[in-house]
Amino acid sequence: MSKTNFPPSIKTRPVYAELEPRPGTAHVIIADGEGAEAVAHLLAKVPDRALMLARTHILYTPGPNGTDQWAAVLAFGAAQAYCAPTIPAMLPRMAKVVAEAHMGTQFYLAGTEGLIGQAEREIMMTGLPFAAIQKEHRGSTVRRVQCVHCKGITENVATDPFKCSHCGLNLFVRDHYSRRIAAFQGVNIDAEDPGLVPAAVEKFK
Repeated sequence: MSKTNFPPSIKTRPVYAELEPRPGTAHVIIADGEGAEAVAHLLAKVPDRALMLARTHILYTPGPNGTDQWAAVLAFGAAQAYCAPTIPAMLPRMAKVVAEAHMGTQFYLAGTEGLIGQAEREIMMTGLPFAAIQKEHRGSTVRRVQCVHCKGITENVATDPFKCSHCGLNLFVRDHYSRRIAAFQGVNIDAEDPGLVPAAVEKFK
């Protein structure tokens, strides 16, 4: 699947570009689902692929739509490669890898916004430079959304509006995004007219 092109939106909405190889003392690749294809394209552009792979640690998990390209990821031949069944299962390993990273490490994030956002947040918490992070969106566009009312987070939201999985409010999914919590914002859509909720439309697939 080719990289996703999102329409122009508000300033807080994340933007993505193609991954490009950069010189670094180490390389950490974090991907899910079709993000494996972005990694393949990245590696195809590396002048000395063997050298980069000898310094590379890949963390991978299947996408929320079930896409699993672990076999292809394993075939890249990275020095270290780890597959988790889900993003939550990956998070402890990700936190350890990021915490042990040194200046000069390059980070490549590829796949869904839920994965990219949580990985970016983990890296930024260490104080490592934002310039060391590259992001390319591939695959599902389902969203990780925080209810602004109860603060609960619902994963893999596909429709707008949707019902908060924590408090049950009907939420409109905004493009406003918080890097601090790695989530889009959901706002009560029928606060002034309770029960007057438009039909849910599948906007994120």
